[in-house]
Amino acid sequence: MSNRGRDTRTARSRWSLFGPIVAVGTALAVIPLWLDHSGVLMGVAVLGLAFACYAIGFNVIFGSTGQLFLCVGALAGIGGYGGAILADTVGLPVVVSILLATLVSCVTGGLLSLIAVYRSLGVIFTGIITLIFTLTFDALLLGLGSLTGGENGFLIKAGADTFLRKRIPPYYVMLALVVAFLLLHGLLRRSHVGWAWRALRDDELAAELAGIDVARYRVYGALVGAAMLGLAGATYAFTEGRVSPTTFGFAQVDVVVLVMLAFGGIGTLLGPVLGAATFTIVDEILIEFGQLRLVIYGALVLLLFLFLRRGVIPTARDFVAKRRLSQASAAPD
Repeated sequence: MSNRGRDTRTARSRWSLFGPIVAVGTALAVIPLWLDHSGVLMGVAVLGLAFACYAIGFNVIFGSTGQLFLCVGALAGIGGYGGAILADTVGLPVVVSILLATLVSCVTGGLLSLIAVYRSLGVIFTGIITLIFTLTFDALLLGLGSLTGGENGFLIKAGADTFLRKRIPPYYVMLALVVAFLLLHGLLRRSHVGWAWRALRDDELAAELAGIDVARYRVYGALVGAAMLGLAGATYAFTEGRVSPTTFGFAQVDVVVLVMLAFGGIGTLLGPVLGAATFTIVDEILIEFGQLRLVIYGALVLLLFLFLRRGVIPTARDFVAKRRLSQASAAPD
């Protein structure tokens, strides 16, 4: 292959990764132009980006390595509560508090994965273990009420006089995290780590026979995904200025993130962002229906998954591939 052909192939490969991420980042960057008049809508947009971050982190863990971590909210909560306590109670700088809380969340996710791997737990039992961890985390939040504020949570004083509490800047802070997470996940997918993840996800036994250290690469996935969750949870907590058990509750975070990821496409790069954007908009539209919105929401989710079992992006990709194949077969020789 000539140098020109190799360079062209490399450029196309890079564009196939960076192009969609740049397009998504640019499209999301103009949202404040329509919403900056409303603090409430800007808050909804920031929350939507936070859920996009959660979904990306969960996608790294579950979509890449097949580990069903039902503790997305708990890992994000470690970041949120940890960062807030370190900043307000201990008195550390906000950035240092966020980084330390992220580290704790990362290590916690790695330990959970290590336990699941070396105890040879399957998908269901991994989900049960991590769900128990979520329940334990919730109990700790209530039991350590003097530190965490109990059921009511507490207001975060640190960062109150910074850009993190303004109307527009928090949106771009969370958007920067979304883009950074997408880039990191995309680069990992194209590295030897990504190849190992795909191999063990498709056929764990075949991956082991091929010489892949399944345990190590699963722990890698948990470490990266948990770090994303912790960083997103800590950053969102400081932009919100308040933390409470419902901020990171199982029903409020884990269930929603799972639906978002399944809708967009598990294991796809942009599926988490598509799912987060779609359901943030849908939830805001249905809020006018009061309690009835839960019924409508459930029916909508049911219909979506009946007709889009693999998610929107894989379904669209298969449709385009079939159209091209049919057009190629119908073309004259």
